[in-house]
Amino acid sequence: MKQTINGADLRRLIISAAAAIEINKQALNELNVFPVPDGDTGTNMAMTINSAAADLRKTEDPTLEKAAAVAASAMLRGARGNSGVILSLLFRGISRKLKGEEECDGVLWAEALQEGVDAAYKAVMKPAEGTILTVARLAAAKARKAAKKNNHIEYVHEAAIEEAKVALANTVNQNPVLKKAGVVDAGGKGWLVALEAMLCALRGEEIIAPESSDTAVKDQADFGDFDTDDITFTYCTEFIISRENDLDPEKLREFLSSLGDSLVLVDDEEIIKVHVHTNDPGKALHEAIDYGSFVTVKIENMRLQHTEKVMSDADKAPKIAEPEKTFGVVSVSAGDGIADVFKNLGVDRVVSGGQTMNPSTQDILEAVNQVPAEIVFVLPNNKNIIMAAEQVDALTPKKVVVIPSKTVPQGITAMLSFNPDGTEEENIEALTDALDTVDTMQITYAARNSDFDGYDIHEGDYLALYGKALFGTSKDIKVLLKALAKKVASEGKEYITIYYGDDVKEKHAQKAADIFAEVCPDADVNLLYGGQPVYYYLISAE
Repeated sequence: MKQTINGADLRRLIISAAAAIEINKQALNELNVFPVPDGDTGTNMAMTINSAAADLRKTEDPTLEKAAAVAASAMLRGARGNSGVILSLLFRGISRKLKGEEECDGVLWAEALQEGVDAAYKAVMKPAEGTILTVARLAAAKARKAAKKNNHIEYVHEAAIEEAKVALANTVNQNPVLKKAGVVDAGGKGWLVALEAMLCALRGEEIIAPESSDTAVKDQADFGDFDTDDITFTYCTEFIISRENDLDPEKLREFLSSLGDSLVLVDDEEIIKVHVHTNDPGKALHEAIDYGSFVTVKIENMRLQHTEKVMSDADKAPKIAEPEKTFGVVSVSAGDGIADVFKNLGVDRVVSGGQTMNPSTQDILEAVNQVPAEIVFVLPNNKNIIMAAEQVDALTPKKVVVIPSKTVPQGITAMLSFNPDGTEEENIEALTDALDTVDTMQITYAARNSDFDGYDIHEGDYLALYGKALFGTSKDIKVLLKALAKKVASEGKEYITIYYGDDVKEKHAQKAADIFAEVCPDADVNLLYGGQPVYYYLISAE
């Protein structure tokens, strides 16, 4: 029985977990109770952990700390969807606990699993029982008890798995929707798959993902250098420090404030990121080195010999747009037509993605960095993208404000309230308040047979959603359109906008608009090409 693991072992464990989730991703997707076509839990978890596996394969002979840090960093940037973000946070907590360690025994592994649970719960506003959080929490608690009896990591991990199985089976009783469908939680199942694959690796058994994997990820970029406003001090100094002690970053902020201007200092548990204009960059670097090791350094207009000393990796890093204005906006959406609507309303960058393709934290980060603004508002336009967007602020020197839009119509309505000349607080209030002023309707198709919320749904049927709820199902799309129109009329809505999808011909879309115009004669009905996949119609009503 395996007693301890080192860096090479942890590397193998995580790569094994990635392969197992990749193999099982479709099975995890099919656990999703709601029958709409959605590349959900399995796909998001696979793409998230595969980002770590890709980086670990390029990391030779890592220490335990290094392997954990590489995995956590890659997953943070590659996180997709709520399940992917939670998975990344579980590994981020593990990495934090393994920092400075050369080997990991059962006691330390149990503590690391618990640290991961703590990190995940901290990030979720309203943790619900019967989810991946429940499975991870109970598994970690059992691991800690087991470690008191036997300090072998394999014994402790086996105990965690046994409890995870029990906890997963019970998720069907903790969530009413799962209970009605008779299935377990997909995210919890994904965590169990990962734990079981790690056990296989502990025992020397290899799990290999299929070569046809479609979750390959691109190389992840490090933090890059960025340009700044016109300066009055001579040197633009930028650096990232890996935190290695408990020194208070606020003291560094005070020192740098006295040394120059245009100071931006962002910190979390792992790094400190600094940008400052100063006439003495040497003093800035000398003071900062007390807080940890430099990850990147960039100094402009410095003497050549000093520049050559500190710029070894700067040219490889992506550019961060120079601020030309106070506010900018990034929006997530799928479809050329909808992207054009957002751009016409003033959105600076549109990230391609949505219900069937959740963008990663890295995708959103890259878009944010391209916006020439000091403060960037992000409109996720999907509830499963909000958590990924919320991770961006810690990864960029720009200030990122996530407006929790859950649908494209909400995002569009929010943009109508955006005021480039307003204050940050005014815009946050206006954009957030606007979300509740619009009702969203969607028509798609059933991806599988399902008995959901009183509806006997058959694969291929049309599905109508009103807000978050299933509104109706039919084999005739006109039946659903007319029913939605009657609902809108009864609500007294005055402005209706219909965005038709990529698979809908304009003449058919016009008939849909005619139905709404006939049923809602007092409303202003507009028809626009959205070009969105999967959803035949996105309809907003205000």
